[in-house]
Amino acid sequence: MRLKPVGVIVMLALGILAAPLAASAQQPGKIPRIGWLDSGRSDTPRTQYFNEIIRQGLREFGWVDGQNLIIEWRYTEERAERLPALAAELIRLGVDVLVTGSGDPAILALKQATATIPIVMAISADPVGSGLVASLARPGGNITGLSALSPETAGKRLELLREVVPQASRVAVLWNASYPGKVLEWRETQVAAHALGVTLQSVEVRGPDDFDRAFAEIVRGRPDALIVFAEPLVNSHQTPIVEFADKRRLPMIVARKEFVEAGGLMSYGASLSALFRRAAYYVDRILKGTKPADLPVEQPTKFELVINLKTAKALGLTIPPSVLFQADEVLR
Repeated sequence: MRLKPVGVIVMLALGILAAPLAASAQQPGKIPRIGWLDSGRSDTPRTQYFNEIIRQGLREFGWVDGQNLIIEWRYTEERAERLPALAAELIRLGVDVLVTGSGDPAILALKQATATIPIVMAISADPVGSGLVASLARPGGNITGLSALSPETAGKRLELLREVVPQASRVAVLWNASYPGKVLEWRETQVAAHALGVTLQSVEVRGPDDFDRAFAEIVRGRPDALIVFAEPLVNSHQTPIVEFADKRRLPMIVARKEFVEAGGLMSYGASLSALFRRAAYYVDRILKGTKPADLPVEQPTKFELVINLKTAKALGLTIPPSVLFQADEVLR
């Protein structure tokens, strides 16, 4: 039987529509890809530790790297100028979500590279002040994640330091003034210093070659104690900073407990492990269809005070019971 011309047209149209559907059905399910951008080195224990935290967090939501998920890891190897190129490389790979735990410069590099691929920030010092999101409740755009609340904890660090070293009237602050968000942390520290009657010595670094000069500047200032603002550049110089503080017998407080584990006196700040693990929640939600703009930026709920009693003894300090009581971890 011959088909009428209209029937032929209908059959052809249906065949054209059905062809891509059939081809799609024959293709295996696409495995989601995550692009991870890190401004640190790929070969350090610290890097491997936090990478595993991310993997564990994702596994809790059923995502297993190498099985139903692929993570593309990219590291600058402490060369910040490589951030834009690595961000562009991840985008060319066609990743579904971009993630970074390296703070505001890495997030900015991703933001400048794409306005469409979702970006999850595992940690940001000041996402609103840095222009990364419109607000915490309504981030807008393609970026969401977690804020480390560094500015708000800056005053608390100085208060703790003063409790342990009550005679401290002059405190040096070692910080990267070019890092987004740290200016606000500096201002909050100034407010606390004014209330406590403490004079601050601002010592700035902006690159890896600035630390010897910064150490010499601190020595000339003859401070009673030292505060260190944590961020990727400073974190990468953890060992020389701790060695300098110990050699000069400077009680030191910083936001990251790794400094205390290396021999520093105290740390107080948001738990990085908790932040990195929570970042997996955002990745899961986005992979399941939620838009970043609909996921509010969360503030940390877990803060850690870590004290090194061995260092305190070497410095001739007795940690007050009131401070020890607040400690989440005491290294002996």
